[in-house]
Amino acid sequence: MKRLTAVLAVVLASLLLFSACKTTVNEEKKDSTTTETQTEEKKDTTEENKDTTEENKDTTEANSEISEEEAWKKEPAYGKPVKIGYNGGLCTGAPGIADALGMFKKQGLEVELVKMDGTVGTVDAVGTGKVDMVTNHISAMVVPATNGINMVFKKGVQTGCKSLYVLKDGPIKSTKDLVGKSVGLPNGIGNSDHNIAIRFMNHDGIDPNEIVWKPVESSASILALQNGEIDSVILSDQFAEKFMNDGTLAVIRSLTWDDDFKKEPCCIYAFNKDFNEQNPITAKKMTAALFEVSDYIAHNVKEATQVLFDNNWASGDFDQAVRMMESYDWQCSNDMTEKTLKDILDDYKKFNIVTNEKSSDELLSELWSPEDFKHDNE
Repeated sequence: MKRLTAVLAVVLASLLLFSACKTTVNEEKKDSTTTETQTEEKKDTTEENKDTTEENKDTTEANSEISEEEAWKKEPAYGKPVKIGYNGGLCTGAPGIADALGMFKKQGLEVELVKMDGTVGTVDAVGTGKVDMVTNHISAMVVPATNGINMVFKKGVQTGCKSLYVLKDGPIKSTKDLVGKSVGLPNGIGNSDHNIAIRFMNHDGIDPNEIVWKPVESSASILALQNGEIDSVILSDQFAEKFMNDGTLAVIRSLTWDDDFKKEPCCIYAFNKDFNEQNPITAKKMTAALFEVSDYIAHNVKEATQVLFDNNWASGDFDQAVRMMESYDWQCSNDMTEKTLKDILDDYKKFNIVTNEKSSDELLSELWSPEDFKHDNE
């Protein structure tokens, strides 16, 4: 009897243990199933949220484009040709190339190229709003801009393209030899050649007041050097190249080749200030096209030069023109241009070329109005 009771006790205990284990397994299985279900639900929700986020992003971008398009239509310049002051040339030829290759049209813009009458005419035209944009030597544009001419700068064009030349076999070997001597200025005292030469002297620790400045025509400059009428002269590298090749001239200072200047934009795009402020989207689209044409020229120099020749925007020896275009850096970043403007303002203020009482930084903030674009090498 005791033995039977013991057996029954063991059997009963086993049954209770089996039942408990089964319950635990079922609970674990239930929990596992619930977790898997929740995971799947969470995964589905995440995917739905991701899709919603992408849809919202697309909608936001679409709305932004619609918003900019609608805002553009309200600008005074919308639907009208943008007037560009333009005389062609190698240094200042990029806007014509952009127009010929449809880069402005790609931005939804129509442009009109308006012939300019020299530097003074260019400054007057953009300042008075006769044209909306011009391209010119940065050294010729900074001073009138600080004197109240109604313009702002949007982008550097290219590096280069002028140097200080002397007779190769003459006594002048460096700027230090020019103290008490003369520098010829093809576009006259107080203009871009003068300003460039003053910066050369400043960088070399020479007081510009110790230099004799003389106006001279480029075409007469070689003979003037040979006759001793001038001791040196600022010339475009394109004009001087053949005289370099035949051993007549030597370079003693250069915007194109010297380390302290070769990363400075030589020319700059200036917009009428009112046009820039009243038509910000048009100005942005213009600048986008100018960045595009700069990249194009950098990678397609020969083809770009051909466009200039085909449209009579450049003339002379085609191969020489290509060499000159290749010597320039066409991909002037906003940082390069901003630094150049600051350095020029500092130099010009030092020698009272810029007489505005505001600091260089204050003037820079007023005159420099870039767009947030980059070249394909940045």
